[in-house]
Amino acid sequence: MKIREIKRYSREAFKAVSDLIPQLSPESPPLSEEHFRKIIRTKGTHLFVAEYRNRIIGMFTLATYPIPTTDKYWIEDVVIDKSVRGKGFGREIINYAIEFARQQGAENVNLTSRPFRTEANRLYKSIGFTLRETNAYRYNF
Repeated sequence: MKIREIKRYSREAFKAVSDLIPQLSPESPPLSEEHFRKIIRTKGTHLFVAEYRNRIIGMFTLATYPIPTTDKYWIEDVVIDKSVRGKGFGREIINYAIEFARQQGAENVNLTSRPFRTEANRLYKSIGFTLRETNAYRYNF
């Protein structure tokens, strides 16, 4: 498997990411080309894809931003195509994300996962992520 950061728009990458999103979050609206372009040009947002046998089979985003107490590093939108799950690709991309964050100077890296994603949660714990005691809140407009 090869992991690469998407730094320029390509129709192939846009389509692959668009196809992966419903597997991650079925209720999410379709990805627009405009939003995809915004993601790849935003400083601090690193969109990576995983390729296997000349096909994009997974993705994740590493978001970074400074706050007064530290620099934050968040792994977001991790998904491996259902046709190739169970082959270790998820572990490989998470380890890649951790190492990328470390090379950027991160003291730690965070992620969230919905409780019903049992396999993903098991994977994160096996890699060494610890469940934090916190409340996550959202304000919807």
